[in-house]
Amino acid sequence: MRGFTSPGAAPPNMVHVIILAIVQGLAELLPVSSSAHVIVAEKLLGMNPSAPEMTLLLVMLHTGTMLAVIVYFWERWRRAFFSSWPVFKRFAAALIVATLLTGIVGGGIIEFIEKVLMRREAHAWVEQLFSRLDLIAVALAVAGVFILVAGLVENRRRNAPAAHELTPAQYSSIGALQGLCIPFRGFSRSGATISTGLLMRVARSSAEDFSFALAVVLTPPADAREIWRLYQSQHHQLAGMAPAAMPSLVGVVFAFLAGLLALKWLSRWLESGRWHFFGIYCLIAAGAVAYLYHTGF
Repeated sequence: MRGFTSPGAAPPNMVHVIILAIVQGLAELLPVSSSAHVIVAEKLLGMNPSAPEMTLLLVMLHTGTMLAVIVYFWERWRRAFFSSWPVFKRFAAALIVATLLTGIVGGGIIEFIEKVLMRREAHAWVEQLFSRLDLIAVALAVAGVFILVAGLVENRRRNAPAAHELTPAQYSSIGALQGLCIPFRGFSRSGATISTGLLMRVARSSAEDFSFALAVVLTPPADAREIWRLYQSQHHQLAGMAPAAMPSLVGVVFAFLAGLLALKWLSRWLESGRWHFFGIYCLIAAGAVAYLYHTGF
């Protein structure tokens, strides 16, 4: 059986775990693409982002940020979506439709990449492309432009009426756009979903609430795919991951705390009309990642 550490990559120690947890917790819940930041951080720490041994850690960090989302939004969700049975049914239907569209769009793109573009590889997983900085730079740039445009458009019509209850067209569009984020590291999920809502005249708070409700629904199946990929890569044996269990639990705590901080930051900037600043940051980050790629990093 292969061990938990891949040749040529530094194993994650506790300091590395804490650094990655803070990066993940902050970037996962801000519209700046956590995957792009974590991948660059892993490379700087001498790790291989596409190596199987990083999967358990990242799954655990995702769990920490998901818990932060639930804690932060629970009271808002209770008031917005659980005030009555009819309101909850409409909310649940919107979540189901949006999630199904995410799966159709994202799953379809993944199938095309793995079965067509990567057909010559014996065991093709789209995750094998996640360490490519050139692809990350392009995705960051696209996300940056999208967020920038949405923020500027929203600021221009700031006093115009906005919808607090999403229509089928609005939540369907948000779900479909979320699907584009799954295969492409650097294309921020929260940036895409909230920006789509803003462009479709959804109220800022409602776009934020629905975006992160979708994240809670999406995280478990996304993590399950990662665990399955790791299970296969480890020849159907997971005993080699035991040494990483404790550092991963520590990572959950730091990702949770960093996630709460990030959510407060996001809400404040979104409500104060500074959403487009995240787009500017993504464009700057895209330039930095492209520079690292062209220098052979």
